[in-house]
Amino acid sequence: MLMKQISVFIENRPGRLYEITAALAEGGIDIRALCVADTTDFGILRLIVNDPDRAEKVLHVAGMTASITNVIAIRVADQPGGLSGALKYLLDAGVSVEYAYAFISHSRTDAHVILRVDNNEKAVATLSEAGYQFLTPDKLL
Repeated sequence: MLMKQISVFIENRPGRLYEITAALAEGGIDIRALCVADTTDFGILRLIVNDPDRAEKVLHVAGMTASITNVIAIRVADQPGGLSGALKYLLDAGVSVEYAYAFISHSRTDAHVILRVDNNEKAVATLSEAGYQFLTPDKLL
């Protein structure tokens, strides 16, 4: 139920995002989803890719600081309240969401959301019991 996410430390300067994505492209890595959180001087690029272990190696060889984190990817209804419903189940279970981001779904009925939480096992159990579907890397192809 968990998915591997690549987190890359990124200096906030022109061309840095290009350098990272170019290194991944040269390594044959396909980006499925991404999110950038930044401050004045640096940021964190979070990526869902087709081969996270290889992506981490490619980035390290290119001299970049990267790590793998486990996240949860779920489907929610693509309608008002779709995401808040899932978040309410997590809140009621005492699971804290550290961050979240969404990415494109080919469906017109559901949306895809990545969640980083403080307790993966409890979140997975809670969302499973509530009937949410989890995405796996093969479902993102």
